[in-house]
Amino acid sequence: MTAVPAALAGWLATKLPVGAEPTVSLHSGIDANGMSSETLVFDASWREDGEERTAEYVARVVPSAQDFPVLENYALQDQYDTMRIIGELSDVPVPRVGFMEPSGDVLGTPFFLMDRLAGVVPPDVMPYNFGGNWLFDASPEDQRRLQDSTVKALAGLHAIPAADETFAFLDPKYPGATALQRNLARTRAWYEFAVRDLERSPLIERGLSWLESNLPDTTEAVLTWGDARLGNVMYVDFEPVGVLDWEMASIGPRELDLSWLIFAHRVFESMTTRFGMPGMPDFMREEDIVARYTELTGAPVGDLLWYHVHSAVSWGILFLRTGARAIHFGEAERPDDIESLLHHRPLFESLLDGLEVAAP
Repeated sequence: MTAVPAALAGWLATKLPVGAEPTVSLHSGIDANGMSSETLVFDASWREDGEERTAEYVARVVPSAQDFPVLENYALQDQYDTMRIIGELSDVPVPRVGFMEPSGDVLGTPFFLMDRLAGVVPPDVMPYNFGGNWLFDASPEDQRRLQDSTVKALAGLHAIPAADETFAFLDPKYPGATALQRNLARTRAWYEFAVRDLERSPLIERGLSWLESNLPDTTEAVLTWGDARLGNVMYVDFEPVGVLDWEMASIGPRELDLSWLIFAHRVFESMTTRFGMPGMPDFMREEDIVARYTELTGAPVGDLLWYHVHSAVSWGILFLRTGARAIHFGEAERPDDIESLLHHRPLFESLLDGLEVAAP
């Protein structure tokens, strides 16, 4: 990290007016909640029009192959353009994006700058529902305000018109007649990437097989955030001030995001059950989220079962990949049972077993 401030300052000097002579003060490396792209937090100071100026930035940096990335592709320009367009076409709070460095010549991989926001993020490690944090300790009224305001932000994203045209660059580049089919094909490709360094997962493959055999008949294509969970939102006074992390954005049915928002909390709740902890069972309940979303949008929400299975599969792939990364860097031993890496395994198994029991 010692060379990073000088590299950033030298690059900024090419973007700012002549004679700016920028300096950079680096605050931190990787965001505690980040499971994919790396974030660099820094201040920049320079001279412009005879005055000293300072700006607070976050650099979103594509992880290198040596970092054992969670995703195979990061499409940084797509993330940048998505955030820019959301800021232009909606009141959903996203950080303002700034300069882009696409070549990788400055830091070794591409990055872009966005304004640094002030606020707090519900922790993922340890998950917020484990206790000992601002969200767990909040009153039920404040927890509900956070829940409802998050759903409002999601509704605002889905309300951006003509998403299939405006965000055509996010349409998954995989086979399929509909956006949902192409999203599912992308999920299978992610699984194939994740198991290159591990054994295959029969549980995930059961889920993928069921998804492919029971695909909903829908052609809806709204902007989907892709990683719609509380750990990707920054809050002030229990209201979103920053909707973050757009590397999984796509277009597709709104239920993809609604399920992910609900299921992410369900995953954390299943983990508290394993450890005999109280969790937050009255928070982020499906019926409350769907009711609030429907009230805000007037849009009908379809049956979420298929989408929950898709979320369970995606969480499984995520856990496989982060587990493989921990093994790769010597932070964990390779387990005899590779599916022990799936922290939501009992929840996943229960969901699939229920489908098989219900099948004719």
